Amino acid sequence: MFRIVEKRRWYFLISGLIILVGLASMIYSTATTGAPFRLAIDFTGGSIWQLQFDQQVPTEELRAVFTANGIQDPAVTTLGDGRALQVRLEPIDEIQKTQLFDAVKAKYPAVTELQFSSVGPAIGREVTNAALLAILAAAAVILAFMVFAFRKVAHPIRYGAVAIIAMFHDLLLVLGLFSIVSLILGWQADALFLTALLTVISFSMQDKIVVFDRIRENAPKYRGESFTDIANRSIMETIHRSLATQLNAIFIMVSILLFGGATIKQFIAVMLVGLLSGTYSSIFIAVPMLVGWTEKDWLGRKARASGSSPAQVQPLS
Repeated sequence: MFRIVEKRRWYFLISGLIILVGLASMIYSTATTGAPFRLAIDFTGGSIWQLQFDQQVPTEELRAVFTANGIQDPAVTTLGDGRALQVRLEPIDEIQKTQLFDAVKAKYPAVTELQFSSVGPAIGREVTNAALLAILAAAAVILAFMVFAFRKVAHPIRYGAVAIIAMFHDLLLVLGLFSIVSLILGWQADALFLTALLTVISFSMQDKIVVFDRIRENAPKYRGESFTDIANRSIMETIHRSLATQLNAIFIMVSILLFGGATIKQFIAVMLVGLLSGTYSSIFIAVPMLVGWTEKDWLGRKARASGSSPAQVQPLS
């Protein structure tokens, strides 16, 4: 049998280092820009302008037109076949809009306006507050569900607490990596980013509940084994199902990243990182934490000293 949970100190160290790098990036970004990552107009307020051209226009060329006319840091993305472009910019009035459109038309005479809309920063604050409340509510519901579902096992609250800790591990990992990419590539967090984070929570919980449930089933069947052995056995019995399910989703997301539209690439990238993190944390974070808590051996020192953990699985209540 593969000895997975005995090496938990290395998994905790790897995750800790990745999260620390992400936190450092968010701290640096906050110190330099005022936010842990670049924020789209969904949160800062601004305008979205969609323009149609008769030919493919490089985004940098259109961006240069807006910059030359006093717009700071406009974000230009391609829509569809490349002849439609979307510009995210600071709030502008009708006079500024007319001047900008004339400047664009001077360079591209066949340009037409598809859509123009403005967003206030209050909407972003409301959406952010709602997302935070949703995460906290999800954590409370998950804890209550896990305690109820595992009520026949000794200390069921441990299962719920570990699942929630692993969920926040996944969120911190995703936020940290997004902050790094935001600094390097200029990605901006928008409303879709919040949607992706909420989806990450579901990815995070899925595998953890499956593995924990197998531990619950195996506990009475293998009473003579240590909790470490039961956890290792349960991981190996569920890992094939988990990987098969997650790989299907990963292949689809990678395909969308490679061939999908630019407007959803950030959304898919965040979900892909969340899916990978959720799969990793289910096997290498959540279960080892549960074993460390149960064995009172968070870093696996007892297992290293004796070759296997001597503690026996706790009896069913």
